[in-house]
Amino acid sequence: MAEPIRTTCAYCGVGCGISAMPTGPRSVVINGDAAHPANAGRLCSKGTHLGETVGLTGRLLHPMVGSRRASWDKALDLVAKKFRETIARHGPDSVAFYVSGQLLTEDYYVANKLMKGFIGSANIDTNSRLCMSSAVAGHNRAFGEDIVPASYDDLDEADLIVLVGSNTAWCHPIVYQRIQAARAARGAKLVVIDPRRTETCEDADLHLAVKPGADVALMNGLLAWCVAEGMTDPAFLGDSVTAPDGFWDHIGTGHDLWTTAKTCDIAPALLEQFFRLFAATPRTVTLFSQGINQSIRGTDQVNAIINVHLATGRIGKPGAAPFSITGQPNAMGGREVGGLASTLAAHMDFAADNVARVGRFWAAPTMATKPGLKAVDLFRAIGEGRIKALWVMATNPAVSLPDAGRVREALETCPFVVVSDIIADTDTSVHADVRLPAAGWGEKDGTVTNSDRTISRQRPFLTLPGEAQPDWWIVTQVARRMGWRNAFAYDRPADIWREHARLTAYQNDGARLLNLRAWATIGNDAYDAMEPFRWGDTPFADGRFPTPDGKARLVLTKQMEVQAPLKDWPMTLNTGRYRDQWHTMTRTGLAPKLARHREEPLVEIHPRDAQALGIGDRDLAQVQTAQGSSLFRVMLSQGQRVGEIFTPIHWTDQVSSGGRTGLLPRPLVDPHSGQPGFKSTPASVERVATEWKGFLILRGQEPVKLPCLWSTKISVPGGALYEVAGNGDAARLEACLPKGERVEAIDQTRGTRRVAIIREGKLAGVLFITRTGLLPSRDWLIGQLSVEGVGASVLAARGPGSQPDKGATICVCFDIGLNQIVAAIREQQLLDVPAIGKAIGAGTNCGSCRPALANLLKETRQETLHAAE
Repeated sequence: MAEPIRTTCAYCGVGCGISAMPTGPRSVVINGDAAHPANAGRLCSKGTHLGETVGLTGRLLHPMVGSRRASWDKALDLVAKKFRETIARHGPDSVAFYVSGQLLTEDYYVANKLMKGFIGSANIDTNSRLCMSSAVAGHNRAFGEDIVPASYDDLDEADLIVLVGSNTAWCHPIVYQRIQAARAARGAKLVVIDPRRTETCEDADLHLAVKPGADVALMNGLLAWCVAEGMTDPAFLGDSVTAPDGFWDHIGTGHDLWTTAKTCDIAPALLEQFFRLFAATPRTVTLFSQGINQSIRGTDQVNAIINVHLATGRIGKPGAAPFSITGQPNAMGGREVGGLASTLAAHMDFAADNVARVGRFWAAPTMATKPGLKAVDLFRAIGEGRIKALWVMATNPAVSLPDAGRVREALETCPFVVVSDIIADTDTSVHADVRLPAAGWGEKDGTVTNSDRTISRQRPFLTLPGEAQPDWWIVTQVARRMGWRNAFAYDRPADIWREHARLTAYQNDGARLLNLRAWATIGNDAYDAMEPFRWGDTPFADGRFPTPDGKARLVLTKQMEVQAPLKDWPMTLNTGRYRDQWHTMTRTGLAPKLARHREEPLVEIHPRDAQALGIGDRDLAQVQTAQGSSLFRVMLSQGQRVGEIFTPIHWTDQVSSGGRTGLLPRPLVDPHSGQPGFKSTPASVERVATEWKGFLILRGQEPVKLPCLWSTKISVPGGALYEVAGNGDAARLEACLPKGERVEAIDQTRGTRRVAIIREGKLAGVLFITRTGLLPSRDWLIGQLSVEGVGASVLAARGPGSQPDKGATICVCFDIGLNQIVAAIREQQLLDVPAIGKAIGAGTNCGSCRPALANLLKETRQETLHAAE
């Protein structure tokens, strides 16, 4: 029997190890790798269901020039020719690459080398700019190098874990499980600082629902408290840290408890509780993520956190560190090779000696000598006509960038656009002149680096489909055609890895902690067999930092003025991720089980705001900002602060007529990092009335454009489910049904319409519409897609003796719904989450739903008490 392939997960920066056992040409059984240090065999819901995403639905399998299939030679020759001509006519800064944390380190390396060493521009930026570039800038300002001074092992040692701007239970579930294990084993305390009450807060010891944008004030107030209480570390400050003039006076002025509480909109007693807990707990890890980074003051927010850790000596020790947790599987690998426009390579900046050093190493003919355009400015330059040729690799900026409407306009006007991707049709690729089929997860061969600097091998276990090729090969082929054959004479990823490792060590006399010298000469077999390893040991354990004087820097940070609500835009929009979806759903959208947790893009709004606006739960609402507008389904949530709303980032034109969150945020960026502020955009919300609602279920995955106001698509076993709503004649939707035997039940008086299409005894499609009534559960009808001998009784939407509606899916792993869980709690008098797992299995696999289970226990208990009263 074949051995499973050890590889890494395709999703977040936790970097979990995967054990993949292929069972067919495009099928695989996925398990966690028990030997991997990041996850020790555990997987979240997304990783658990990776096997559902390796099919070829929607894949780009051949090079395309315009709308026509082309050979690789023709497509690559055209790309090289257009880039050469553009550079010759307009100079190297007239071209750009926009790349992705989905790339492997080897892919990133050759793209960066081509742009910065041979084209001669630094106009290569990455979608990682959108998620963690403020952490990079903060690390560089404080430490002199982009070093994450923590590892997951520190979570096991900490007595206090502070989560700032991170819905860890949803976005980094394996880290959250490790935190919960530390709490169970050692009694570690958990504090969550987040404007929203997310599932991460459910079991926390303390939740601080701070006003958006008040994090600098909070951390400066915490530092002022530590100073006043004598909880700083004078010896460490004297030996290992420098402070700018006026730093301590600044901290001592206007950062008292009461002023800080008012700025943060937090009760002073609650804030004091956190300050006392922090000051009394030397072993503290502060994890921060997008809520900190995605701000127009994100770098200051990062440095305010680091300042507290430096001033109290909570760094370089077990269980004590500031810890940036990244969003993408190889955001760190991209940082290591220079994938950001603001860095050169191997943790070097554009200082003249670094430019000369890298130029010598690469034997580069035309080195970039200054930083390039960061993501938002890069697409602004495209729109202004300054960039005339663009290559987008493994990302979807027409969805993910702020003010995405302008991004689309820029792509449409750009003279030459290349997209290399695994998906044929995305919101970005529709603007491409050339589309190049790239290798996908399961086909890629190379390395990735996770959030705690652990480098792991990503190994292929599926053959390349069609004519798809690895990204490194595609870039190398273009570079050769542009005239640099010898510099890009790579035969395999191991060749690129060795060069990258040599560059980190080249003339590195200890000035940079990133040094992979020990791996610079390994053979191909050793590369193939490489075990996960973390570089950098325990950074700063000796109190030395990679700065000219060996000392870390305290950075003077100032709280930005929090804007009062505007007349036209009285709400504040926050954006983020859902538990079971990933980026723009080109992968997770293929997994039927993952789709059921959140089937539609929701705008979450506090009930008090909804009442004032005349908006009800499950209504449709238009969210509008100065940049654009989009339609969402409404979800009332007590977890929202009054005056604030939340929408998810995942939905695209390919799967929905609304939910386009990228259209809404302002294209404003942090002045140091260039990272956009996605977390506090002025917005308005307005109810949108519809005359009817319904759903459409179709066999197969062939995309359908529906003629209605609201439609969202999710994958289901055997087909697709569309939720629909609109005005006018709903009968227009019947044109989207396939051909076959038609059965129908139409009640004009009640405004109901039920139509089913049966072909060869199988359900091919079904449309249910109502103007006034309730709609049946979709689950039984979805199940009929795989049943033989379906008849007219399908219009009843349930079979004889069929089970009651299970409710919204809570446990994705075992397909267990809300109604089933609540019934088990009540009927079996279950008292805790383990009891639920023992009774019905929910929460016993990946654990991502455990916070939701805890919340259901609490709500059910409260309802029972109220009923008894």
